Amino acid sequence: MDLLKAEISRKKKQLEEKDLLTGGKKYFKRSELAEKEKDAYLATYGHKAQRREEEDAPSTLSTPVLDLELEEEKLPMTLSRQEVIRRLRERGEPIQLFGETDYDSFRRLRKIEILTPEVNHGLRNDLKDAMDKIDQQYINDLVGGQESKEEEDTKNDLKVHEEDTTIEELEMLGQSLGKGDENKDMDAIHKVLKFLLGVWAKDLNARDDDVKCSVHGKLASATHNQTESYLKPLFRKLKKKTLPADIKESITDIIKFMLQREYVKANDAYLQMAIGNAPWPMGVTMVGIHARTGREKIFSKHVAHVLNDETQRKYIQGLKRLITICQKHFSTDPSKCVEYNAL
Repeated sequence: MDLLKAEISRKKKQLEEKDLLTGGKKYFKRSELAEKEKDAYLATYGHKAQRREEEDAPSTLSTPVLDLELEEEKLPMTLSRQEVIRRLRERGEPIQLFGETDYDSFRRLRKIEILTPEVNHGLRNDLKDAMDKIDQQYINDLVGGQESKEEEDTKNDLKVHEEDTTIEELEMLGQSLGKGDENKDMDAIHKVLKFLLGVWAKDLNARDDDVKCSVHGKLASATHNQTESYLKPLFRKLKKKTLPADIKESITDIIKFMLQREYVKANDAYLQMAIGNAPWPMGVTMVGIHARTGREKIFSKHVAHVLNDETQRKYIQGLKRLITICQKHFSTDPSKCVEYNAL
């Protein structure tokens, strides 16, 4: 009972200190009490909260940088008007707004490309892109101005990655392929493919300038560039030694037959890897813990790798082109060639 009386007296004293029962009033509003408590809290701790807000406030020094417009940056117009129109149409944007100059359209395109990623392209024609790069390279060479005689002779040439090796050394290296040393096999595969790309590029660079600038010449150069880009994922896996075992085994057989100049066998190994020969079993494939006959053939070695993913399809296609190039430059008996004299 004494505790209750003490609590009641404490509450009365608290109300008297906050002047809530003035003028003979016998009641007060809860909102008035809350407001009084808030004022007392701010008077005690308000300076700490204000200091914390000032520390957390972002610096205003970087604000002008964020507010810079493209017109203040004075971007150089690096694209032709036709290219600006093409890119705007690809993105479904108007090619020119009312009162807009060509430079304004270029700035608007740059802003759209920065803010909006390309999401509506879908499948693209890689060969056309490669030919566009070849055409753009020719245009840049023409616009570049005066060049020395040596530069004029090589301006339409492809880049050649010099490999310090010969076909005889590679043939000796091929004798050790498939002997169990996977890292050594991957190094040999990488060296052979790089060597064939270099041989192909040198052959294309040896053409006359009028042939290089013709439609067929540009198509051949674009095919080389496309093949080189297709094989980059394969080269990356060979360098990192992360090539899957089934793919590595098939490519090892292909390279070994190529170095032995057994092109029919190399083509058969390519078809075995790309297409496979195991049909997918229909019906019941598992009964209890025992697999049925059709189930035993569903292994990665028997499945069509060309259907696995797009990246794998591309470097398998590039590998087939290099088989053809190898047969063209390092010939053998007609009985060991595929479509002899058809190249």
